[in-house]
Parts: sequence; C-alpha cells; structure tokens
Amino acid sequence: MSKEQLKKMDLIVKNAYQVLTFGGPRGARTGRDMSDPVIVEDGAVAAKDGRIAFVGATADLNINADEVIDARGKVVMPGFIDSHTHLVFAGSRENEFAMRLAGETYMDIARKGGGIKSTVKSTREASMDELFLLGKARLDEILKWGTTTVEVKSGYGLDTENEIKILETVKKLDSEHPIDLVATYLGAHDFPVEYANDRDGYVDQVISDIPEVAERKLAKFCDVFCEKGFYSVSQSRRILEAGLEHGLSAKLHADELQSSGGAELAGELRAVSADHLLCPSEAGLLAMRNSGTVAVLLPGTSFFLNKNPAPARKMVDMGIPVAIASDYNPGSSPINHMPLVVGLACLQYGFSPAQSLAAATVNAARALSLDREVGSLEVGKRADLIVLDVRSYLEVPYWFGRDPVERVIKGGKVVV
Repeated sequence: MSKEQLKKMDLIVKNAYQVLTFGGPRGARTGRDMSDPVIVEDGAVAAKDGRIAFVGATADLNINADEVIDARGKVVMPGFIDSHTHLVFAGSRENEFAMRLAGETYMDIARKGGGIKSTVKSTREASMDELFLLGKARLDEILKWGTTTVEVKSGYGLDTENEIKILETVKKLDSEHPIDLVATYLGAHDFPVEYANDRDGYVDQVISDIPEVAERKLAKFCDVFCEKGFYSVSQSRRILEAGLEHGLSAKLHADELQSSGGAELAGELRAVSADHLLCPSEAGLLAMRNSGTVAVLLPGTSFFLNKNPAPARKMVDMGIPVAIASDYNPGSSPINHMPLVVGLACLQYGFSPAQSLAAATVNAARALSLDREVGSLEVGKRADLIVLDVRSYLEVPYWFGRDPVERVIKGGKVVV
C-alpha cells in the first residue's frame, strides 16, 4: 500500500510494544500453532472504512490519520470473541449458588424446579423491552472488558412465543449496540413443564419453529443440550438435521455432565462446534477432530460449579481446534469478563497465555464461522482491536481478575 493511500486512513494505533496479530492461514489454530501469537514489536495497525488496512512495524508507517493513538509501552490485539453465552435472560439464581455450596448437585436443583426452569419462568414474565434493557447493560459491561463479538443463545423461553421474543431481542441489541451479536436458536435447552410427560411432543414443537426462525433470519445456528436427562442423541439429531435443512448450522451442548454421545454426534453432523465437553469419549474426540469441529470450552463454568475441567490439553495434542468462552448465564457461570476467562483457562487447562488468547480470539471466530472477518489482525478484516495497558501479553492472565483494557476499537472507531 502506498503512502498516498495510507494518508487517507481513518485511524492509526502505533508504537505498540507488542501487536499480537494471530495472523496466518485462514481458520483455527491447532496444536503447536496455538502457541504462536505472531507478534510485531513496536507495531502499528491502520484502519480505513472499518477494515484493517495495515499491520506492521511503526517504522513502516510514518504518516498521519484522522485519529492517531500512541500505544507506546502497551499491547494491541484482536478484540475478544465470546463464542458461547446465554446473555438474554431475566432474574437471577443466587439461591442456587447457596444450595450448591450446601452440597446439592445441578440435577438435585433441577428436580426441585430450579436450574434452567427457574430462569425460564422469569424470562417468560419479562417484556421484550425489559429484556432489551437488561441485555444492553450487560453488553455495556462486556464491551469495557474488551469483547467485540458475542454469540447469544435463546433457550430461556421454551415455547414459540418466548423463544422468538428472545431472538428478536438479540436482533434489536445487535442493531443498536457496538458489539456484534451472533444468535443461536436453543429451543432445546430443557423441556418445559407443559411437556413434562410428552418430551417427543416438545421435540416436534422445536422442529416446527425452525422454519420461522430461519425465514426471519433470527439465528445463524441451531443448538441442542444433548445430555442424559435432557435431549437424547436421537432427539438431538432430529432437531439439528431440521436446522441444517433450513440453513442453520449445527452446534451442541455436549458431554457436560457425563459422556452422552454428544461429541460423536457433533462429528457425524460436522457441527461447527461442540461446547462444554467435560466428559467426552475417545471416539467422540476422534470424530470431532476428523470433522474439524471446534471444541468450545467453558472454564468459568467448571470453576463456578467446582467440577473437574475439560481435557483441554488432550484436545490440543490431538489437533482439535479449541476455543474458550464465558458461558455467561445466571446459573452456572455468571462471568462475562473474557480476560478472567483467559486466566481461568491457563489455570484449569495448563494453557500458556498465548494458547489461551488464541482460544479467545482466532479460534473463537472459527467457532462462529467468522474467521474470514474477525479474530486476527490482518489486512481486510474488521478493525476490531483492543489496546491493553500492559507491557506484555503475558500479563493478561497473570494479573488475575484485573481489567487490562485501555481502549476498545470496533470497526475502526474508538468505542471505549
């Protein structure tokens, strides 16, 4: 790119001690490639019309722009991508937190009417305007911590009217908030009390709602809680195949509570991702590796529930693409700060800081089929980046719980 062209840049961030680009071949990083963040020292990034136009050494960019940010002594990297959340909900479940501390299990609480069903009741009672305001406040907080793209699942409605209400709320939030939202239809999150004795009937209802969700472009993905006690493999397959027929790519909540065949199904259907995966089988992991399915791991959930973490190191060694996400929800992970999730992945999985950051950016983009657009700092991609008030990226997980974000740049504009 000529200097004459570069003079027309909208934004330049320069003099960064480190620019983590995660550049390279398109797609997720696997194996050893997760350990290389592709650093430019004394680096710069330039943006034009919302896209990245230059990434390289500051010495190669001795020009000006409409806005120039001096990132001397700081780190610049892609904005975090949170590829698994349940952000739109009403109510809270702090009472269940106390119950778990007293020794009750997730399933114990669910049998007493708690768990997902508790949030379903509160969410059904909330208006779309109320859900919008709750969601906006949460996104405002998430943005300050450096997250620029968020996946949001439905699943707290469990009937046609309220599932659509949640997805419409996500669509409105996406249009009015700086963060880009990616919607997932999760009508099969649990079984509503109305169908307690007719589970296959509710599966039919979920499937019958898919054409409207797809036609109105309310979701990009279809997801199912494939787990013993929830949706069987055969029920999950029916729902996901119906989604695929209508253009909704497949995701799964898989093997969270026990090995349930979810990872195998993800591989069979070539799902974009299988999430949780605390208890996958060897056959399931091999199926995921062969299909290229991303393992979206949720260290905040296993931490908050005090459960053994997913076998993340094994997945990396097998060549499975691994992403991390918050699983932000009111029951099992009321955590929405991705820098904290990055630290938890280091502590729980033994990831290096570079691996953990790759899992929260470039691999998370792949888990949302957005790897052509975001997740790395490369020419042509969206100019979604963050400036961190640290001298080395190693400090992000080290200063555990601290907010390292000084600026958030979304589409080439400073939004925080």
